This record gives sequence, C-alpha cells and structure tokens, in this order.
Amino acid sequence: MHQLSEPSILYFGTPVVLITTTNPDGTYNIAPISSIFWLGWRAIIGISTFSKTTENIRRTGECVLNLPSIHQAPAVNRLALTTGAFPVPPGKIQKGYVYEADKFDRAQLTPVPSETVNPPRVAECPVQMEAVMENFHGIGEDDEQQRGRLITIELRIQRVYLDELILMDRNPNRVDPNKWRPLIMSFQQFYGLGEQVHVSTLSSISEDLYRSPDVERAKNLTKTES
Repeated sequence: MHQLSEPSILYFGTPVVLITTTNPDGTYNIAPISSIFWLGWRAIIGISTFSKTTENIRRTGECVLNLPSIHQAPAVNRLALTTGAFPVPPGKIQKGYVYEADKFDRAQLTPVPSETVNPPRVAECPVQMEAVMENFHGIGEDDEQQRGRLITIELRIQRVYLDELILMDRNPNRVDPNKWRPLIMSFQQFYGLGEQVHVSTLSSISEDLYRSPDVERAKNLTKTES
C-alpha cells in the first residue's frame, strides 16, 4: 500500500561524477555531483549556481566528466564537504563545507592531460569524457525563492576514454555492463550495481542505431578548435 510522502530529496539512484574544471588562476577544481543524464553524446548536469564548477564552466565553456567506480568511493568522500569557492557561500557553510584550493591533493587523485579541453582527466576513474558547454537553463525560475539558485548545463562530449578492463572483448567501442561497476548515489549513500536481474528487450537494438552525429564531429577536434 502506498503512502503519501514528502521526502526532502528525490535522489533515487544516479551515478557519481567527478567534474574537473579550470580555475581563473590556472589551477584545477574537482567537484563530485550526481545530477546527470545522457542523450547520445550530450550530457545534462544539474548544479548550484554558487558552485565553483558552475563558475568555471560558464567562464571557460569546458570540463571533463570523470565517472568513478565503486573502488573510488573513498576518494569521492575526501572531496565531500569541500568547495573551490572562496569565500565559502553561506548555504555551504550551513552544510559544513570548507574551502579547499588543491582538490587533487585532497582526494589523492592523479591529473592526466586532456586532448581537446584544458581541464585534466582523473587517471583513477575508469570513464573520462572531455566536454564543452552548449547551453544552460535556469531551474525553478517560476519560484522567487528558487530563482537563480540552480541550473542545468548541456554539455557536448568530445572525447571518451574507457579503461580496457570495462570493455567488451574485442570491441573497444562497447562497455561491458557485467564489468562496469559505477558508483551510485542513492539518498546520500554510496551503492554499486548488482548482478543483471533480467534480459532487457531493448538490448535487441544495435547500439550503433543510437550513434550521435556528435561522434563524427568530435573525431578531428583539437584544443584550439573545441
């Protein structure tokens, strides 16, 4: 029997992403988020307008989306409750955030140069995606209390790097879902994926039929062209 409920958050389970961006002084920021989804080679993220990551993406127009596996949960925790924004926004102070200038050092993660954007990739993450901003949209603009606080950002993927350990045998362009164990955030707690529970009817459709024109667009890009 269902019961009427008013949960404060609706995070029913989404992947954790570490977003790397470039700060105004040329250093790099890493921020964990879990509001994200993909359509083709486009990603939509939801993020606070008071975030250093938001500021950096809107200023530079680029970032890297790094997806940790369950094995990087401790590193993600080391980034929790830290911000690259100084002074720390009041809302984050209330939640216990502190300023951290060197997020890579704090998280004990390794930066790796990107090909088409300036922010580095995170070496430890099995999935790394270089991306550029195409658009952004305010959330809750109809409500005076929420207006200007949250936005979604549309990102176009330009490069995808996959750890060979999560690839299908003899196919460098296919992730094997039996090998890939993303870190999932569900109601502020970390989880991983379990075993496959049932064969999906949609799996009869070739992945190539979903191939985006952005894939071809991305092939010959360089940092200056991106």
